[in-house]
Amino acid sequence: MSTENHSNKKCHALLPTAGTGSRLGGELPKQFQMLAGKPMLSYALDAFLKSPRIQTIWIGVSPGFIENPILKTIAATNSDIHFLPTGGPTRQETVRNTLAAMLKAGIAEDDWILVHDAARPGITPALIEKLIHSVEGSSAGGILAVPLADTLKQADLDSVIAGNIPHSERTIPREHLWQAQTPQMFGLKQLHDALENAIRLEADVTDEASAIELAGAKPLLIEGAARNFKVTHPADWELMQLLLSSVTK
Repeated sequence: MSTENHSNKKCHALLPTAGTGSRLGGELPKQFQMLAGKPMLSYALDAFLKSPRIQTIWIGVSPGFIENPILKTIAATNSDIHFLPTGGPTRQETVRNTLAAMLKAGIAEDDWILVHDAARPGITPALIEKLIHSVEGSSAGGILAVPLADTLKQADLDSVIAGNIPHSERTIPREHLWQAQTPQMFGLKQLHDALENAIRLEADVTDEASAIELAGAKPLLIEGAARNFKVTHPADWELMQLLLSSVTK
């Protein structure tokens, strides 16, 4: 991380970490559980700290978790890391609340914000820099994503609702389908207002790009990497443990 300016707009990272990670299990939220020797959150933080364009890192946590010693230990490693009690009941509310706090703290409205899942510890400085370089000339922002390679099947809804083994109803063409990853990079005020509007409309937005699309913009799709997958289930945890352990050897 450095203070070198390549443009008038600065870049900041935002990590929403208020989720409980219930599908993975464990006493702590998954982002704070030990993975290959350190809290999973630390891998994403390390990648952003090593990225020369990232100025500051803002982490939205559940208000009830803000005094946890784990956070104090991490925050002590770098003064550019800010933990905030801005966690809400949903991801979009946590991100919106954290963006509002950043605005209040004096971050410029048109600065770039890179929102990243703490549960994607496979992110690298190279991917972060690729996203910034590709998106900073666009007014619509952009996200890391990967083109779908597998054949997609649509299951019959009746079987799914009944809890039975589903049948395949049809094959979905995948030529224009991408799987969204993070970071997702947008202007601070642009993203704050888009999320505010989506929350007001009670829209089904599952990532930041969803809110931006709802506002009428078309974010860029920048090809990411397979290693940047999201750790959700125990099998994901085991695979990521192997990946990170092999990298550190």
